[in-house]
Amino acid sequence: MPTGASMSRVVIYDTTLRDGAQRAGLSLSLEDKVRIAYLLDELGVDYIEGGWPGANPKDTEFFERARSMSFRKATLTAFGMTRRPEGRAEDDEGLRALLDSGAPVACIVGKAWDLHVTKALRTTLDENLKMVEESCRYLVSRGLEVFFDAEHFFDGFRRNPSYAMKVLRAALEGGASCLVLCDTNGGSLPHEVGPVVRKVREETGAPIGVHFHNDSESAVANSLVAVAEGAVHVQGTANGYGERCGNANLMSIIPALVLKMGIPVVPPEKLVRLTEISHHIAEIANITPDPHQPYVGHNAFAHKGGLHVSAVARFRDAYNHIPPESVGNTPRLIVSELAGRATVQMLARDLARELADDPRLARRVLDKVKELENRGYHFEAADGSFELLLRREAGQVPEFFRLESFRVIVEKEEGKAATAEATVKVWAKGERIIATAEGNGPVNALDRALRQALGRSYPGLSRIQLTDYKVRILDSFKGTGAVTRVLIESTDGERTWGTVGVSPNIIEASWEALADSICSGLLRAEEGRLE
Repeated sequence: MPTGASMSRVVIYDTTLRDGAQRAGLSLSLEDKVRIAYLLDELGVDYIEGGWPGANPKDTEFFERARSMSFRKATLTAFGMTRRPEGRAEDDEGLRALLDSGAPVACIVGKAWDLHVTKALRTTLDENLKMVEESCRYLVSRGLEVFFDAEHFFDGFRRNPSYAMKVLRAALEGGASCLVLCDTNGGSLPHEVGPVVRKVREETGAPIGVHFHNDSESAVANSLVAVAEGAVHVQGTANGYGERCGNANLMSIIPALVLKMGIPVVPPEKLVRLTEISHHIAEIANITPDPHQPYVGHNAFAHKGGLHVSAVARFRDAYNHIPPESVGNTPRLIVSELAGRATVQMLARDLARELADDPRLARRVLDKVKELENRGYHFEAADGSFELLLRREAGQVPEFFRLESFRVIVEKEEGKAATAEATVKVWAKGERIIATAEGNGPVNALDRALRQALGRSYPGLSRIQLTDYKVRILDSFKGTGAVTRVLIESTDGERTWGTVGVSPNIIEASWEALADSICSGLLRAEEGRLE
């Protein structure tokens, strides 16, 4: 790994397991930390900060576990702080924990803002300089590479630039191989960051790193500006996780450096796994991936406006700032009332070629979509319902079943849980079928009754499962009489699809989405997409 003054290329330092884990509501188990560490190594980051040994049992145990872990590229780093005021480095428990961690690199934080030295540490400015230098020197003398995190550096430089620079020089004198300028409060803006990084680099001649928080929504931009000014070490977290508003998002920084600035912080074969790894880490952290997150979000390359889609139809990259595949993502077209005929035709190419080549069909479908969305339907998340609409207009959907009627009864007895019973009467393959089933709610009961009625006629139905159910009130000013939109997500084990239903009656809206879900799944089964 590059060290000291020889650090000429830009390196990526991930602090998801420490700084990222400070996000409100995020709690990582030891196994979670191990899995994320391996994913980060697969992505190709240079340093993985495992945590703060000695600060809590979990982090200490992680470093013990890490002794038996093997990374392909990444170097494990332990985080800590300078020795305590008026103490000795060799007697400091925190520094001892860094040595005992077994990590070859230590990243230690020290105060760079005079206000924090006197008010938070309650010590003198000279003593703080000694704390920085002696801590770095002690760890280096024991064989560790040391990165120095200058906490609150940009705020400190703004108030007292002379003292902030003295802190950096103390770290250098102690043997720190990289000076990391931290925007701990996250309030700096790009036009402020650039000149400061340039001045520090010119005056110290040392490798410069940066660590930005996102409180002013500028962490990624600040990081890129810093690299443009000569920073060679960038700290951040997966998906921007972190305290308050989060940290600099490495899932945006990495592709920006590689694809926009020509700096190969990870090779192309690693970059194509960016979306996959981003989502995998989100799953481990139990945080729903942000669909609008740049580069890796589900909607990062989605096109909804008719003008955009029309241009994309003629020139694929007309509205894509990078090839989506370069980061492992895919382009997506969204059907809505804003769509144009080109949207329908391009989507139809994935369903049936003859549909894509029929402009009159595309116009009919588009008119139908606009009419339905005006009534409250929402096809962005209902690709299954849109496919059925398209195919029905083209006469390509068989009548899997026809509803005669359904009835739902909900019973509640004092002191007992409510129960639901549904009866459905349907026609399937020329046969009239009546089925009754109970469920933990009216929709569950309807689902069970319909499956019971159709199971003999369509064995493949057993592989179709509902995975999500959402309800939204569209005109809340009408209270309990409002129109309701129901979205259902289903899967056959290989593919997922969404369906939608709209009605002032929530049960009817649910039935519509449920029926579309079953029809969409059966359509796939009929076409051989299921075994």
